[in-house]
Amino acid sequence: MRYLMGIDNGGTYCKAAIFDEHGRQISVASASIENMTPKPGYTERDMEDLWRKNAEAIRKAIQKSGIDPADIISVSFSGHGKGLYMLKEDGSPAYNGILSTDTRAWEYVEKWFSDGTYKKVFKKSFQEIIACQPVSLLAWFRDHRPDILKETRHILSVKDYIRYRLTGRIYGEYTDFSGSNLLNLSTKSYDRELLSYFRLESIYDKLPPLLYSSDIGGYVTREAGKETLLPEGIPAAAGMFDVDACGIASGLVDEKQMCMIAGTWSINEFIAKEPITNGTVALNSLFCIPGYFLIEESSPTSAGNLEWFIRNLMSYEKEEAGTAGASVYDLANEWVAAIDPEDNSVIFLPFLNGSNEDALARGTFIGLTGYHNKKHMLRAVYEGIVFSHLTHVKKLLQNREIPASIRLSGGAAKSDVWVQIFADVLQIPVDVIEDKELGAQGAAMAAGIAAGIYKDYQEAVSRTVNITKTVYPRPEYKRIYEKKYQAYRNVINALSGSWESFID
Repeated sequence: MRYLMGIDNGGTYCKAAIFDEHGRQISVASASIENMTPKPGYTERDMEDLWRKNAEAIRKAIQKSGIDPADIISVSFSGHGKGLYMLKEDGSPAYNGILSTDTRAWEYVEKWFSDGTYKKVFKKSFQEIIACQPVSLLAWFRDHRPDILKETRHILSVKDYIRYRLTGRIYGEYTDFSGSNLLNLSTKSYDRELLSYFRLESIYDKLPPLLYSSDIGGYVTREAGKETLLPEGIPAAAGMFDVDACGIASGLVDEKQMCMIAGTWSINEFIAKEPITNGTVALNSLFCIPGYFLIEESSPTSAGNLEWFIRNLMSYEKEEAGTAGASVYDLANEWVAAIDPEDNSVIFLPFLNGSNEDALARGTFIGLTGYHNKKHMLRAVYEGIVFSHLTHVKKLLQNREIPASIRLSGGAAKSDVWVQIFADVLQIPVDVIEDKELGAQGAAMAAGIAAGIYKDYQEAVSRTVNITKTVYPRPEYKRIYEKKYQAYRNVINALSGSWESFID
């Protein structure tokens, strides 16, 4: 039997998973990555620690699998988009890694929108400018830490950095870089004029050569093999943006389908042969299947908000559940299921890690009274996250027909009650994909193409992707959720213009 490994680096964990060629997940291991917030709005991580944690996860996955490591024939990668990972000439980190939840560069985005830069940029990149994109962060470094930028020789994404540590080779990759505002999407190449709009002409030579997702980006070195237990010399495919990885692992191979990922980020996507350039969607990028564009609406407003709630407001319940050998998530689902949507008027804005409404917006509960308790607040968290997804989906549906169903993955897909809320709010059937590490599986598909196991992504999907269930919307909840969503929108509109008061 031949095996493939996918390595996925998200906002809080790195995960390594081993799959057979039929997509069966043999083992998975993860390691928690410590993120640092030295100032409000900053989200960083130590890059050497990041590599150590990846090596640890890879070793554990191999040890847990019980297979002969020599049977792993290829490896590939997925990772969070945006952010910034900079290396010096000698390959050592020039600074900490910066995540996609970092908002330190928000003022640059406001300036570029107000002075007309955005309109010029959009004609080349077909995407909005956001604070966590490399262009925004690089402009911040240019003005605040020019010494770091001067020392930087290579500008990478998170997965590119991990691939470099495994292979010793420096490459970027199209799905990530095409979503960074660093690439001209018409020419599919770097563009000095585009960089000049941001006053970043000086970084042109720091940008890496680009590969497609299933291209081979090097081979596992002897040193990396010793650290990870991976066989020396196996090919490492370039990999892809985790949004692409979850999409392809959900079976996103044609224009009829639509996917949602409810993880740290709210990701909502479909693919098309042409970009959407009418300004109704935030991001166009190159999809992992050559010839397709990824049409994406996203924000850091999804299940990461639930993690905050459990950590800060359910710590006692979490400890009690752990002692009993139970899951606090099962308890959370019980709490939410016990409250009917019409019986809870509390509104939650899921903006703890950023917003799809205003760069300065903050997480907010509205409508609390002495009657309400943590259960009502938790129900509001579940619903508020779905409402944020709905805002994105409404924008996407301005440009296409309503799909027969939407495929859902991420943490929320593991909760039956939450999936039902998604279906009821959207009034569209929701397909739940087989429970496995989809980011890692999408990467493993690219590894399989690089190794010759699959001819292309279509074959990889046909052999590996399974839908476990479809949850249908309940028509009787349509009006209830329309009213609640309107209340959610009213709160956002009422707070518009007041967020600067909360800047630390």
